[in-house]
Amino acid sequence: MIISQGGEKRVLQSAGLQVDLAVIGGGVSGTCAAITAAREGLKVVLVQDRPVLGGNASSEVRLWMLGATSHMGNNNRWAREGGVVDELMVENVYRNPEGNPLIFDMVLLDKVVAEPNITLLLNTAVYDVEKSSADEISSVKAFCSQNSTEYIITAPLFCDASGDGIVAFLAGAAFRMGAESKEEFGELFAPTKEYGELLGHSLYFYSKDTGKPVKFVAPSYALDDITKVPRFRNFNAKEYGCKLWWLEYGGRLDTVHDTEKIKWELWKVAYGAWNYIKNSGNFPEAENLTLEWIGTIPGKRESRRFEGEYIIKQQDVVQQHLHDDAVAFGGWSIDLHPADGVFSEKPGCNQWHGKGIYQIPYRSLYSRNIKNLFLAGRIISATHVAFGSTRVMATAAHAAQAVAMAAKICKDRKILPADVYHQGFITELQIALLRTGHHIPNVVLDDPEDLVGTAVVTASSELLLDELPEAGLLRPLEFSIAQMIPLKKGKCGTFSFHAESEEATELEVQFRVSEKSTNHTPEIILDKIILPVNAGRNELRLQFDVEMKDEAYAFVTFMKNPKIKLHFSNKRVTGILSVFNSINKAVSNFGKQTPPADIGVDEFEFWCPKRRPEGQNVAFKYEPGIDAFQASNITNGIDRPAAATNAWVADWNDENPTITIDWKETKTIKRIEILFDTDYDHPMESVLMGHPEHVMPFCVRDYVIKDGEGKVIFSKTDNYQTRNIIELDQPVNTKSLAISLVHPSADVPAALFSVRCY
Repeated sequence: MIISQGGEKRVLQSAGLQVDLAVIGGGVSGTCAAITAAREGLKVVLVQDRPVLGGNASSEVRLWMLGATSHMGNNNRWAREGGVVDELMVENVYRNPEGNPLIFDMVLLDKVVAEPNITLLLNTAVYDVEKSSADEISSVKAFCSQNSTEYIITAPLFCDASGDGIVAFLAGAAFRMGAESKEEFGELFAPTKEYGELLGHSLYFYSKDTGKPVKFVAPSYALDDITKVPRFRNFNAKEYGCKLWWLEYGGRLDTVHDTEKIKWELWKVAYGAWNYIKNSGNFPEAENLTLEWIGTIPGKRESRRFEGEYIIKQQDVVQQHLHDDAVAFGGWSIDLHPADGVFSEKPGCNQWHGKGIYQIPYRSLYSRNIKNLFLAGRIISATHVAFGSTRVMATAAHAAQAVAMAAKICKDRKILPADVYHQGFITELQIALLRTGHHIPNVVLDDPEDLVGTAVVTASSELLLDELPEAGLLRPLEFSIAQMIPLKKGKCGTFSFHAESEEATELEVQFRVSEKSTNHTPEIILDKIILPVNAGRNELRLQFDVEMKDEAYAFVTFMKNPKIKLHFSNKRVTGILSVFNSINKAVSNFGKQTPPADIGVDEFEFWCPKRRPEGQNVAFKYEPGIDAFQASNITNGIDRPAAATNAWVADWNDENPTITIDWKETKTIKRIEILFDTDYDHPMESVLMGHPEHVMPFCVRDYVIKDGEGKVIFSKTDNYQTRNIIELDQPVNTKSLAISLVHPSADVPAALFSVRCY
């Protein structure tokens, strides 16, 4: 029993924490940074001012986590982010293919609490910063509303992933808020003040069918005249959650300090919209629907952007500039919204895509004037225009992993964030990232510690893809269709396809490639053939007069003709896709991007895959066969398709697909890492959108590893993750390893991207 007579002023209970890295902000970026750093041996505190992790991806906001894949609506093939980002998304699809936001909360928490090096503080908000000098933070103060405790967190390194940049702001870090002029960075897409200088917040609602009529009485603060929303006719009884991304407001206000005011305005609109759906009489299908959930905090898009040594600009995104300190990538469109949001007469967004993914430099990930402060999430160093792309969650989290890995180098070498660049440790940083399955476009892993790099690698078989057989599946050419085929440098072989038509017609087939070999926008036509097509079944033999200048993907492109049906195959192979010149309005894809001439954005066509269970390949034969799946690919330093498949794929008929790694001398192996194919082309939206399977069809589920004497040293069943890390109980001394895989299915041959041994 406690009895206090009172009288004297009291102080809060206080707790001190000393860590290697303090990560402030538990959105997806902060979460990925914390996990990455903890796995590298750093002692980390993760401070989150909300009761759950995930930020805008959490159940509190319910926006899908996305990045460069952009709902498969752009030309960025195999562009899902790697490392911990990939691990989280694959895990979520495995546990949560329905897209339940509560389950995604669970996945994030589960991954964080599994790391003994992370101290997690939920419901804890930083409110003060102490500095040891004008340009260095010594500690931060935070308060937990649930246990009434003040935390004083001391660290040599801080990472601000808080969204509004609370630590960076309090510490005096240089920042920007609002849009730059066209003249400052030469950005032709820089918006006028009339369009707006800030993106607003959004707030969503969910509905549920109760099976019986439900009445709705609107609150007094609901918007009483829904026609004040120019796009009010877009509201309907079927769309809910983040499909209502355009329910946005606040771009004319202070998106930090006016957030509560913005929230109330969004509540007015959301409740007014639901009142309109339920009570206008225009939606009889809504009679049994109830309002199951409505957001209580808005999802923020933009506030402060902090200055690093390099500010990413429009040209970096569109022209895909290369940086010697590249550590991550982006690929979402430059996606700017009118500042008036839902009350604007303008379209809800203005998206302009690039032809491929772009590099994110390390110099944009730390403050230029606070020397021990990393930047992560949407606050990284970018102009307002470039921020339109870098701000999305998976892109931001991918860059945050680079911050965490840099923190490891800082600790080990007793240096500060900028020193990683200026003292020449970028290659070390890139190697450390790529080892984890992280991807950096145009950067190849050359790992001096990987024992496989000195071995001879052979396989029981290597797929020579000479045919994708027909499956009785016919599709009309309602859209132009292209089959992506990885080809090596040299003269093109002969293709054979089968088509059917009810009447005589003609078919134009083009041979296309991308201007850049690592892109997948087929904008260059090298040859075209016009073939007569007779009524009935036709064999089409194509010998294009082309020679590949470099190893790259070719696009055998069948131009639109609804009279013709092509045969498709049920066989799927790593790094092989069919793409369609179709439309995806959700990401402003109308088949072709035709920008105004004066905004600095390219004109090009969109060629995108279909989602499974569709997405079958065009059935074809190719002479002399596609030789793109060699065992040597597992040591080429690229762990996903890019200009080539970069994978070893076994022959369909190999009953025991095995890759063998031989050394001249005995090696001591403590750790084995294997990267499998979990379909980097699938965006794996974290919430709302369901997925047709919980394990990707290309992923090897079962495998066995044996040493040179045939002894089993490890076996795995029911694998579903990309990166498998095998820490051996006892080091193995051997001159050889054999890894035997089981084909994922009769229609998908076994494949893997890399094997590394340490």
